[in-house]
Amino acid sequence: MDYSLLKGVSFGLTSGIITTLGLIIGLHSFSGSKLIILGGIITIAVADAFSDALGIHISEESQNKHSAKEIWKATIATFLTKFFFALTFAVPVIFFECRPPSQSLLLGAYQYYLF
Repeated sequence: MDYSLLKGVSFGLTSGIITTLGLIIGLHSFSGSKLIILGGIITIAVADAFSDALGIHISEESQNKHSAKEIWKATIATFLTKFFFALTFAVPVIFFECRPPSQSLLLGAYQYYLF
C-alpha cells in the first residue's frame, strides 16, 4: 500500500473510532433514543469525514513533498474510510436494544462535577 493510501486509511480509522464512540456514548447518556443516536452517527459520518479529509488535504499540500495525485489519494482515502467506518457503528444501534441510561450513573457524574 502506498504512503498516501496508508496515511488516509490509518487516520480515517483512528479518527472514526474515537469520534463516533464518543458521540454514541454522549448521545446515549443524554437521551437513550435510537433515532437521536442514528442521526448523530450519520451527521458525524458526513461532517467529520469532510473535515478530516480537508485537514489531511491541507496538511499534505503545505508540506510540498507530494504530487497532486498523492494528495488527492490521501484526501479521498481519509474521507471514504472515515465515512464508511463511522456508519458501521449504526448496525448495533439498529439491531440491539438501547436501554435508557442508569440514573445512578448520571447522578454520580453530576456529583463528580458539582463537588
